[in-house]
Amino acid sequence: MSRICQITGKRPTKGSIIHRKGQTKKSGGIGTHITKTTKRKFRPNLQRVRVKLPSGEIKRMLVSVKAIKAGKIEKA
Repeated sequence: MSRICQITGKRPTKGSIIHRKGQTKKSGGIGTHITKTTKRKFRPNLQRVRVKLPSGEIKRMLVSVKAIKAGKIEKA
């Protein structure tokens, strides 16, 4: 099952974890330096919800919480 919202189309996006070392200039150091970057994924907050469709049919769907809060779906 793919992690894609069936209402808004939200999907995982790529990003990176940035490791920094050193004391910041603000707190009296010479500044931080990037020592390592690793790839990661930002996954949408998906919930499996029973949704009432406009045709009156009830169906289970993967929906992002943002869509649920915005009222884009009607819960069964």
